[in-house]
Amino acid sequence: MHTIRDKNKLLARVRRIQGQAQALERQLNEESDCVEILQQIAAIRGAVNGLMGAVIEGHLVDHLVNEPEQANREAELAPVLHVIKAYLK
Repeated sequence: MHTIRDKNKLLARVRRIQGQAQALERQLNEESDCVEILQQIAAIRGAVNGLMGAVIEGHLVDHLVNEPEQANREAELAPVLHVIKAYLK
């Protein structure tokens, strides 16, 4: 499974997001300038989007492209489309 194979890369992304969230919390506690806070929020959003993109890509390749059985590909498509639609709301 791609999340197991790519576990270290994905965890590195998660740790960066955690660090960015902690930095945002410090900025808020220190009453930093709102532009700096907005920049930090944008950085967090970009990092989360990158993580989501990496997991989606791995899922599509492993469970749709490389899956030999058509029925399994079709079964995998609906749940991932549901998650993507929910994420894009």
